[in-house]
Amino acid sequence: MGYLRDIKQSFKLKYSITYFILIAFLLAMIGLNAGGMLGRSTIGLLSRIAYSIIMAISLNLVVGFLGELSLGHAGFMCVGAYIGCFCANQLHAVINSPLMVLIIAMLIGGVCAAIFGFIIGLPALRLKGDYLAIVTLAFGEIVRNVFKNLPWFGGAMGLNTKTYKPSSLFIVAFVVVIIVLFLSQNLIRSKHGRAVTAIRDNEIAAKAMGVNVTFYKLLIFVISSAFAGVAGVIYGHFATPVMYSFFSYNYSIEVLVMVVLGGMGSLNGSIIAATLITYINFLLQDNLSGDLAALRLLVYALILIVVVLFNNAPALQKYREMFSLKRWLDKRVQRKAETVVDDSAVWNRIPTKIPMDEVLSVDLRTEEALPAQDETGKEGFPDG
Repeated sequence: MGYLRDIKQSFKLKYSITYFILIAFLLAMIGLNAGGMLGRSTIGLLSRIAYSIIMAISLNLVVGFLGELSLGHAGFMCVGAYIGCFCANQLHAVINSPLMVLIIAMLIGGVCAAIFGFIIGLPALRLKGDYLAIVTLAFGEIVRNVFKNLPWFGGAMGLNTKTYKPSSLFIVAFVVVIIVLFLSQNLIRSKHGRAVTAIRDNEIAAKAMGVNVTFYKLLIFVISSAFAGVAGVIYGHFATPVMYSFFSYNYSIEVLVMVVLGGMGSLNGSIIAATLITYINFLLQDNLSGDLAALRLLVYALILIVVVLFNNAPALQKYREMFSLKRWLDKRVQRKAETVVDDSAVWNRIPTKIPMDEVLSVDLRTEEALPAQDETGKEGFPDG
């Protein structure tokens, strides 16, 4: 019973709402797909949303929680996509289960991207600000050009992969999203996460308090790279061939925009922003075709400008609070707002036998009525 009580006390609904929403959304999509109500393009959109969410969460660990700027996050996705999918092509000849091949490929892609993250992060994280951004940007551009010129990975023609069944890939992808969110949330809420946020707030103070700054910077960078590698494998099983041009500087900036719009240090915000931006891109690509395709980036930029102004303009603060999801949840789910109420135990409300406005008198007894002392010093009343 004590163990169950501890679980109940540690369980907080506000930390689990996102899981419930994701699971409900996934179950709804599975039901619609089973009923034949989802088109092929919608199924593909779900897979794109899934790996975009993973990319946004992974970059938020570095930018939002660690406070370091990385502009080459697509490079780690590129490593995971090429190496993971290359291994998947070899595994298909040995393993007959496509799901098992996909899982192994994600593990391989994540580990390889983590290794690259360690190699790049060890020297690069000693830099700060613009210098770190330049180094990560250079890594992203170098690594995709290296894979472009390697014949093992298809060269400039791209790596041909055996795509996973689209109606099942989005299910696996969203399960991975839930796992990545679970790992990230528990990492941030642990003592290690508090050390990471302390480094973000004041690195000198964190170092003075005994926090191993180098270790935690490298840890977050490696974990973020691993998640990006897993997202790359999902992308490689969604689109074929895997083209180096997809992992360009523009995609790194797009993921960074997801993090910034969703809120620095907000995992739930990253999920929402990644979903909206991916959906907006999908709509623009679907509706602006032919001669109007050149307007897609212009419309996309205007939408981002409007969103940024809405999130930051002081004059729109009232409307931001009005449409704030967090404010709505705080009122209805998390806890009731603390209000000051009148105390029912104030002095003028306590019932008394004697009214407080009456003058209380003290009866003074005469010496005759006072107790007398005998020879032994004991008190007593006089006889008679």
